[in-house]
Amino acid sequence: MRLREFQTLIERIYFEKDSARGLDGTFRWFVEEVGELARAMRSGDQGALPEEFADCLAWLATMASICKVDLEAAAGKYAGGCPKCGKTPCECRG
Repeated sequence: MRLREFQTLIERIYFEKDSARGLDGTFRWFVEEVGELARAMRSGDQGALPEEFADCLAWLATMASICKVDLEAAAGKYAGGCPKCGKTPCECRG
């Protein structure tokens, strides 16, 4: 599934609810999911990782939709490598 297809799917499933909640409330749910991902990574729970990554991606997609941002187009920022040095892998210091 392409990123644009995923974002459209998440819109069909959740956009009405998420947009009614608003960006601030939706962002708080996203942060909670990031916390769940962090716990799974810290504990080494490999079984939980795919689900937690998926949840974070879904909340990120719905926030992008609320903000009218096409995630696939936005990801194009990295199509040419590192946005600062233009290299793959990045050769920036730090």
